[in-house]
Amino acid sequence: MMNLKGNPELSQSNLMRPLLNYGIACMSMGFLVEETAPVVWRGLMVMSAIEKLLRQVDWGQLDYLVVDMPPGTGDVQLSVSQNVPISGAVIVSTPQDIALMDAHKGAEMFRKVHVPVLGLVQNMSVFQCPKCKHRTHIFGADGARKLARVLDLDVLGDIPLHLNIREASDTGQPIVFSQPESDEAKAYLRVAAEVVRRLPPPPQ
Repeated sequence: MMNLKGNPELSQSNLMRPLLNYGIACMSMGFLVEETAPVVWRGLMVMSAIEKLLRQVDWGQLDYLVVDMPPGTGDVQLSVSQNVPISGAVIVSTPQDIALMDAHKGAEMFRKVHVPVLGLVQNMSVFQCPKCKHRTHIFGADGARKLARVLDLDVLGDIPLHLNIREASDTGQPIVFSQPESDEAKAYLRVAAEVVRRLPPPPQ
C-alpha cells in the first residue's frame, strides 16, 4: 500500500530504521519475514512481535504513531492497550451487520481498558456507478451511524467503495498523494482531520 519492500537497516544503537515513503515512516512484520511466509499471531508471540515493532525501532520524532490492528478483541488489541499508552482508538467498519458486531465489541473493549474511542469510520459506505452515477449501498446503508448512536460516538467520516482507491493501494500510491483533488482523497483527508481534532496536540 505504501510501495515499500525490503529489510529494515539497523542504526548505530542497534535499532531498526523504519522504511520511509511519502514522508511516512512505516514498520511491519511483513518487512521482517519472507513475503509468502505465514505469521502465526498467538499468545506471547503477539506481545513479542508488538514489542519489537514499537520498542526496537528507531522511530525518531513523530507527529503521530498509528497502529493498524485487525478487527475484534483478540491478543493484539489487548496486548497493545495494556502495554502502550494510547491517545485514542478509531474503529473502522463496513456497514454490514457481521462487521458491526466486531466493531461494537472492539469499541467496548477499548472503553473497558480506558482507551478513549475517538469515533467510527464507515468504510465501503457506498458505490457509485462510473457510467450512470447511480449510488448503491452494497454492504448496507449507514450501519456505522446506527452503531455510533448506540455507543454514543461520532462518525468521523465515510470512505466510498471505489476502483480508484483499490488501484492506488495496489500500486503503492495512496490516493491522497496520487489523486489529491479527487472526492475519494478528500474523504480520507476529512477523516484524518476529524481524528487530529480529537487528539491532544503532539509534543513540540
